[in-house]
Amino acid sequence: MNDAVATGALRKMRVAATDPVSYRMPVGEILFGISERVGSPVTLEFTGVISCIACGRRTRRSFSQGYCYPCFRSLAECDMCIMKPEECHYWEGTCRDADWANSHCMQDHVVYLANSSGIKVGITRINQIPTRWIDQGASQAIAMFRVRNRYHSGLIEVALKGRVSDRTDWRKMLRGTPEVLDMSALRDSLVADSADMLAAIREQHGDFAWEELDDAPVSLNYPVTRYPETVKSLNADRTPEISGVLHGIKGQYLILDSGVINIRKYAGYEVKVR
Repeated sequence: MNDAVATGALRKMRVAATDPVSYRMPVGEILFGISERVGSPVTLEFTGVISCIACGRRTRRSFSQGYCYPCFRSLAECDMCIMKPEECHYWEGTCRDADWANSHCMQDHVVYLANSSGIKVGITRINQIPTRWIDQGASQAIAMFRVRNRYHSGLIEVALKGRVSDRTDWRKMLRGTPEVLDMSALRDSLVADSADMLAAIREQHGDFAWEELDDAPVSLNYPVTRYPETVKSLNADRTPEISGVLHGIKGQYLILDSGVINIRKYAGYEVKVR
């Protein structure tokens, strides 16, 4: 008997900054209200079919969270400068897709501080706030600078990495809520310490410009009834049927009593949800 309530290819969960955060999981054409199922048994049955989220072709293996190998090698959104924006080569004329870069990279970005597993620095397009913070499982976040493009925001992020981490410890993030920090004080202190660094970047890059922000900090709560004492990662390639009671959702992770699974990692995988 087929008791699936949704069948289709996964995409990263869509979020809304409600209290707590609400999640909908795209499964094919259906937006499955997954946060409404917290406290209930959930089964994800992966069929073994994987389709590229860009071109739709079948692929035996997924690259960079949902792409086939040809798209991974050719698309601008899969280039190394997405992970390392300070290595942007748009101005050299070697960007894989200048039109894509104009709509994604050559837009205003925000340099921010987030508290997910401790304080970290990050960057995102201005229209991705607070989605980016939720996807990282941040309990607190605050904007620092508004910058005219991704490359320049990456230069600031690299400079600040000497003072603040740019990494999230996802296992620690999934074990509970971090200690509450004075985000405004941390930002103000870091901004004051950054004056010489910003001046040095401007000396090297004549078009470098930024706007210091005084936005209030944002707090985020997640639909979690119980955090795991030990974080066990579930792998859909090794265990095609993943079941358990859904204890919560944080970042892009489902927290089950059997372990945790990163839904974004399996974008393009066909799944039956029961």
